[in-house]
Amino acid sequence: MVGSDALQAIVYARGSLRLLDQRKLPLQVDYIDIKDSADGWNAIRDMVVRGAPAIAIAAALALAVEVSKLDFTGTPAEAASFVSKKLEYLVSSRPTAVNLSDAATKLQTLVSKTAETAKDAKAIFQVYIEAAETMLIDDVADNKAIGSHGAEFLQRQLGNSKNICVLTHCNTGSLATAGYGTALGVIRALHSGGVLEKAFCTETRPFNQGSRLTAFELVHEKIPATLIADSAAAALMKQGRVQAVIVGADRIASNGDTANKIGTYNLAISAKHHGVQFYVAAPVTSIDLALPSGEEIIIEERSPKELLNSEGGLGKQVAASGISVWNPAFDVTPANLITAIITEKGVITKTDVDGSFDIKGFIQSAK
Repeated sequence: MVGSDALQAIVYARGSLRLLDQRKLPLQVDYIDIKDSADGWNAIRDMVVRGAPAIAIAAALALAVEVSKLDFTGTPAEAASFVSKKLEYLVSSRPTAVNLSDAATKLQTLVSKTAETAKDAKAIFQVYIEAAETMLIDDVADNKAIGSHGAEFLQRQLGNSKNICVLTHCNTGSLATAGYGTALGVIRALHSGGVLEKAFCTETRPFNQGSRLTAFELVHEKIPATLIADSAAAALMKQGRVQAVIVGADRIASNGDTANKIGTYNLAISAKHHGVQFYVAAPVTSIDLALPSGEEIIIEERSPKELLNSEGGLGKQVAASGISVWNPAFDVTPANLITAIITEKGVITKTDVDGSFDIKGFIQSAK
């Protein structure tokens, strides 16, 4: 696996799904068989698979594997109801990432509409499986488009520099998506275009997605890169060693406020202070137009063990017994700290004098 051309967090063939156990990276490359939606729910909740796009796809495919082997004797309407309830269950695994709920809603609508004319339950499951498989294919294409748009935009913004240095946070590459990546996809595109001098990645504590996963991907892809402590980012910017920060997103409100891995807000504040451009790269499925601002985004809180124990909670105790813990998985970066939002449909820039984004207008014009 490590020596292959591309990292795969999701390995799927009809009726079979294996997920790369990202908790064991970078020292072990192990895959877990996912046989049904319960296995999918546990894999998402336990961080076997993570990253907003990958979570949505893994959930959809877990249910696709389940229904492909299901001996179901009900009506088409009952089959649609079965799928809908399973999707609601899967959404509860990690509530902050909007991609999962967005995918579930679209799939629920599809099976409900299909049930109106379907002759048997098998037709419902067939339509569902094909739709879930299409999600897997489309995600890679969308990520490559994000990389292309982002790389071109950054080059223009930075005066067509041939020596661009960027900083990224958490993991937004092939391991967080169906392939290629979002923010890391932009870095990959800059590198392939010959204009990336270096990528810096943070540890991304307490689960260490940066040191374990992003560093792993960057080394695998032979992209020049340096790992830094989360707390070293401001010092790095002060020395003028990065021109841009590129991060992913788990949910983007209609005004541009963005929820991403905890520590993103710190980076945005530091970038603003030091005059460093700050970009969010995500598919439009990460945008939640129903939320007027980031104030309404639900922030998931993780287990205290991730702070109390080493290895993101899997290792030995490192903190004092009896200490209380606050461990939010995400924070919200206000839109006024974001330079632009890079999507597969293009780059969303600020249009108003007050520095706000017209995301709804962008999406409508991009259709």
